[in-house]
Amino acid sequence: MACVFCSIVAGTTPAAVVFGDSQFMAFLDVRPLFPGHTLLMPLQHHETLADLPPDLVGPLFLRARTLQTVMEQAMGAQGAFIAVNNRVSQSVPHLHVHVVPRTKGDGLRGFFWPRTKYASDAEMADTAARLAASYDQLST
Repeated sequence: MACVFCSIVAGTTPAAVVFGDSQFMAFLDVRPLFPGHTLLMPLQHHETLADLPPDLVGPLFLRARTLQTVMEQAMGAQGAFIAVNNRVSQSVPHLHVHVVPRTKGDGLRGFFWPRTKYASDAEMADTAARLAASYDQLST
């Protein structure tokens, strides 16, 4: 079975890309907890964090840290939730880090989170563009 995230990397499956470089890509989750919920993944297929080569662990989390800052700036968030599922609750078997914007009183409690959808492709594209612009600003 083909990996949907690998097909996003290959450009055969569309995604609302926030950023990409020679090792990693970040794009909006199509079923976000909140608008701006971003998935960060290595371009090369690695199923779990344990499978990721050690020399990529630091760079992966440096980018997650940057995305957390981006969430606050672009989405007006007060913080972020950052998580990695390994096999259990990992809906796509390609390592990815969830970076989710948070605000006090946003209703996220425990581990039973209602997933939503963007109202339209335009809203999703606008959210990705806001995050990408903020990411570009931070990395220059």
